[in-house]
Order: sequence, then C-alpha cells, then structure tokens
Amino acid sequence: MSDNDIHYPPEFIAKLEMLWGDGFLSPGGPPEVAEILAELDISGKKVLDIGCGIGGIDVLLAETYGAGSVLGIDIEDPVLDRARERVAERGLDGKVSFQRVDPGPLPFEDASFEVVFSKDAMIHIPDKQALYADLFRILKPRGLLVASDWLKGFSGPYSDTMKAWIKGVGLQFEMASGEETRAALEAAGFIDVEVRSRNDWYREEGRNELQRIGGELREAAIDLLGEDGHRNWLTTRENMIKVLDTGEFCPSHMRARRAS
Repeated sequence: MSDNDIHYPPEFIAKLEMLWGDGFLSPGGPPEVAEILAELDISGKKVLDIGCGIGGIDVLLAETYGAGSVLGIDIEDPVLDRARERVAERGLDGKVSFQRVDPGPLPFEDASFEVVFSKDAMIHIPDKQALYADLFRILKPRGLLVASDWLKGFSGPYSDTMKAWIKGVGLQFEMASGEETRAALEAAGFIDVEVRSRNDWYREEGRNELQRIGGELREAAIDLLGEDGHRNWLTTRENMIKVLDTGEFCPSHMRARRAS
C-alpha cells in the first residue's frame, strides 16, 4: 500500500478523535456501541470487527462486553499500528488482535466466527451483496451480524447537497437504502433481519457536534487544521445536517442471523 492509498492520515484521525473521543473514528462513543449491542450477550464469543480503525471499539468489546476473542481488520497499516499500541497498553494482547486485509473476499475459512461486528465502516465497501454473502460464509451456524452503517433514507442518485457533503468528507462513501440493505442481507441467506434508522438520534447529535466544532473545539481545530481547514470542517458538517434533515442520510443499526 502506498502513501497515496492512506485515507486516514494522522491529522485526519486526530480530527475525528477530537470530535468523537479517544479511539473512535465514528460518532457516539461507548453509548452508541451499547445501543448497537443492546440486549445481546457476546461474552465468550469469537468476534470479527469489520473496519476496526484504531481499536477503541475492539478494546470495548473485550473489556466491557466480555468477548472471548476479537479480531479487528482494516485495510490500512497506520490505523492498525495505532490499534496494536492501544491493545498493548491495556494488556489485551492475548484477547484482541488485528490483521490487515485487502479489499475483496475475506481471508477466513467458512464458519470461523460467532459474531461479526462493524461500526460505520461498511459504507466504504461498494459491493454490498458480495460483502453480506462473505459475512454469511464466515459466520458459524446461528452466528450473528450486528452493525451500524451509514445508509441512504431512500433509493436513487445522491442530491447535490449529499454530493457536496461527501466531497467535503474526502472519503469514498457507497450508501444503500434501508430497503436495499434488508433485501441484500436476505438474499445472502440471513434470517431475522432488522434494519433500524438512527436518523432522529444523529440529527440531534450532529447539531451538538457542529456546535462543538464552532465553539469549544474551535481553537484546537484551528491549531490542527488551520483556519481554512476549520472553516471547511464547519461547512462539511452544515451540509451533513441538511441531508440528515431531509432524511437522505440515514445512519442505521442492523442485525441478522445465520440459520442453524
């Protein structure tokens, strides 16, 4: 992987952690992980984390939720290096590990995991049908897929505001609608499929984030990003609020199970 392939350079990671908390590259922190896992027991389970980033969630899955083992995967070495440092600091080397993977089919044998977890990372994977089929393959019978992802509120092409927001973020986003997601999961063979919108929550949370970027985080953000970078961050977040308000951007939780 060349430097040109790095989508999460140190400055970008620092910006996200400034907003979302130490170890987190997506919104909500531990309370949102608790919401994703509500009423589920993953204690003692073998867990795969898709798009683990810098490992904050993997530590949480092991320490707070008692996962038997956690393997976090990502496509970029720098974020995985940060994740490994975090795990070593917490003394979790025997319980939490990380592996870099290439885009495409996952390098795991059939029926390898009891739980597949992901938080706001599958948005970067274009072929959802191939992804869900692969996740179904690597889950054990009765295995569980539990995740959050950034979906569209409805089918069809992106609006101009949506395009402006995505351009401002600077990452590849490939969003499906909730209906498309449910259909793709069922086509992959999953049962007990649930897709639940979190748009209401993130409309409020996103406004709080925007206020913090323009207020309490302003000086730190300018030190990190410069005046122009801070201004661009504000503009990008304002566009995000607009597509949250229209419902076009629809963060969602999903659960699905492989039959016995």
